[in-house]
Amino acid sequence: MSKSTQSPALKTDLRPATIAIVGVGSVGATTAYTLQLSGMVADIVLIDINKDKAEGEFMDLNHAAPMTTETQVRVGDYPDCADAAIVIITGGANQKPGQTRMELAAKNAKIMEEIIPNVVKYAPDTILLIATNPVDVLTYASYKLSGFPASRIIGSGTLLDSTRLRCNIGRYYGISSDSVEASIIGEHGDSELAVWSRATIAGMSLAEFSAATQQKYNKESLHKIFEHTRDAAYNIIKRKGYTAYGIAAALTRIVEAILRDEGSLLTVSIVGNYYGVKDVALSVPTKVGRDGAHHIMDLILNQDETDRMKSSAKKIRSACESLGLD
Repeated sequence: MSKSTQSPALKTDLRPATIAIVGVGSVGATTAYTLQLSGMVADIVLIDINKDKAEGEFMDLNHAAPMTTETQVRVGDYPDCADAAIVIITGGANQKPGQTRMELAAKNAKIMEEIIPNVVKYAPDTILLIATNPVDVLTYASYKLSGFPASRIIGSGTLLDSTRLRCNIGRYYGISSDSVEASIIGEHGDSELAVWSRATIAGMSLAEFSAATQQKYNKESLHKIFEHTRDAAYNIIKRKGYTAYGIAAALTRIVEAILRDEGSLLTVSIVGNYYGVKDVALSVPTKVGRDGAHHIMDLILNQDETDRMKSSAKKIRSACESLGLD
């Protein structure tokens, strides 16, 4: 947003904030740019083991600053997290074509063992926002490594998946995704599930909306929509090698909910007890505001969805146990 079009609400609704980003690869750099364009934060600190990469991104972002907002960008190290309201963790190995997110677990859990204690040392009151995959496992790992309350360890979870689902449903029905209420919950990965029993358009179930608009309600087509949503990252990585724009937008949305103290219900991942499975990180609609994220309810699901949700939770729990994260 340019200075000339910046709204008064943007200036008054937000407290000046520093955001630190640990890991300035494709996701970290794109997130920094998205935050810079948003004008929501005063200061962005870039931290990366590759100092030259961080310096290069800093220089490039600085050249965009005069044409965007007055957000300051700088290169720093862990001590520079001290004033950060939120520390976004994007560092870690990238998912390769054909590789599942869970196959990254051991490697990226080791990286978290280096990152999290260093952040906590200098920023004991910050909120950690985890984007590195497998995000649910690493959200749990960060919870254990940090000693923070669960509310201050937020994984990006299935927020992007839920957005993709609403977009795909909107395209299927030929309407704006803004009119669609639908969620992906569970693991951000292969065991995630679409909550079709709670999906609505204009307050109507999909079956009711189909009948009202004289469109065929086709469960097979809806399942294909889910598969397209679930496999989106695989298809993008196969073609360009990585994903960045969607997850950067999702992270910026979470930052906004925190800094504005919105209390928005977002499908982010936090540690809790879900559907009879204890002490696991996964996504359900979760209240997000200035003091972090709080699991306030379990969605009322049908029996099939409940069974699949328990299976998803157990899969994540098993992965955590296999890494010794107990």
